[in-house]
Amino acid sequence: MTVAEDGKEATSPQRTYRVSDVVIAARPLEPALYLVATPIGNLGDITLRALETLAGADVLACEDTRVTRVLLDRFGIQNRPYSYHEYNANEAGPKLIAALEAGRSVALVSDAGTPLVSDPGYRLGQLAIEAGHRVVPIPGASAPLAALVGSGLPNDAFLFAGFLPVKDKARHERLAQLREVPATLIFFESPHRIGDTLAAAADELGAERQASVCRELTKTFEEFRRGSLRELANYYADRTVKGEVVLVVGPPLEKPAPEAGEIDRILAELGETLPTAKAATEAARLTGLPRKDLYQRLLELKGSV
Repeated sequence: MTVAEDGKEATSPQRTYRVSDVVIAARPLEPALYLVATPIGNLGDITLRALETLAGADVLACEDTRVTRVLLDRFGIQNRPYSYHEYNANEAGPKLIAALEAGRSVALVSDAGTPLVSDPGYRLGQLAIEAGHRVVPIPGASAPLAALVGSGLPNDAFLFAGFLPVKDKARHERLAQLREVPATLIFFESPHRIGDTLAAAADELGAERQASVCRELTKTFEEFRRGSLRELANYYADRTVKGEVVLVVGPPLEKPAPEAGEIDRILAELGETLPTAKAATEAARLTGLPRKDLYQRLLELKGSV
């Protein structure tokens, strides 16, 4: 629907949605900004709560009206989507906030997945919160989580790092910053850059770290290709890749514990220039061993001198 200058909608479509052949009336929504997750490929992944929100919202804002219209038509939703994207955010954002000020309910969707995750909806969410309006997440499909659970890599701790920089030097620098993060890493990547990114990841994160290239999630040609970063970099070096890609990289490989003689050498060198406590802390970082044990051993070494 269109949004008038006073924040009110210009038309009032029928507030219903359809599941199979059943038409369901959408209940009225309280005034708030609703962040609605939409399918990342398979339209069957939409939730009933999302459908009711899309049908019942006074204003429906989306990244691309053509993409959202496909979803709305599939489920018989007559609500007219209003365009909100990075190129018109400065103009469209205040109008959506005005709709909230006027007591309207505003639903926001991205082209796929959860709004505010690597898209310009983040700015609208900030504006709504700063203006004192309620923000309601409507959870659903998530490409990072779908990739994580399908990758087979550890999922007890993970970091979603979004898109890596396009330029090679900046990409290497960002990966180097993430090298020691004790978690599985998740990246969005363009299909035509995945080969270069895998090569950079092998250089900066370690060639033997396990990873998974997750392509076309939930779609007909969904694919998970697993292996070490070196193996995947070699595989994708000269291949043409199509579709949406999520790269999942396992946590750092465990380092073999240094031998006792090597530990004493490290402690002795650090102890020459640092106070005992700081030397033990640095030794713990270098070896992965408990700081308490290293501190005690350094005291023993100093006492034997």
